[in-house]
Amino acid sequence: MIRECSNHGYYADDNLCPACNSEGRFIMRTGERDSMARRLALVLRHAPEKFDLEMDINGWIDVKDIVRQFKGSNERRYHWLRPHHIHAISETDPKGRYEVRGNVIRATYAHTVEIELDLPTDNIPDALYYPCSPDEYENLIEVGISPSGRAHVHLSANIRSAAEAGHIHHAIPTLLEVDTARLVAAGETVWHAGITVYLAEFVPGKYLSTVPNDHPEYELARVHWAEEE
Repeated sequence: MIRECSNHGYYADDNLCPACNSEGRFIMRTGERDSMARRLALVLRHAPEKFDLEMDINGWIDVKDIVRQFKGSNERRYHWLRPHHIHAISETDPKGRYEVRGNVIRATYAHTVEIELDLPTDNIPDALYYPCSPDEYENLIEVGISPSGRAHVHLSANIRSAAEAGHIHHAIPTLLEVDTARLVAAGETVWHAGITVYLAEFVPGKYLSTVPNDHPEYELARVHWAEEE
């Protein structure tokens, strides 16, 4: 569920504004938000042409065009949709998957379509993290990390985020630490995309090392997974 506080803007998953504890105006239900977020991901990351939408070279699409095409594809299901619903989804996304500037929106990462990134490249952490299968980490350290089905390599800001991303595909992922200080010093570009997501075109193996399984942050993640089973 998304609501809007007149003083503090959109907020999600609570009846009361977390900043002032007032009951905000209802914007959309959880099911509506999740359904729309999946469609936005398809359009902004992978296939704008499926909805006959025009994306510019930096990944931007007009919000009003998205609303019009979504409603046109299923008027009965999306008769309620307005531009402010798209803004609300973007502003409350916990991972910063979307960025809105004026009347346009784009995904900040996970593209399979080719775009030219104009994301921030300053204040990059000295170390970032990448999850992988326990069977492939030795090969990655030898040959480096290339994009796999995406336009860029996706790196995490911390061990916990990398562990959670890796756990989606592997029961117990192996985590690699990227020496981004050396990577950037060597002239490679790293972009800051989502809240905890960074992008690179390629990470040579010489900048990689494994995170020990007994690292406290990784142990905490595994305890959390065990509790969920």
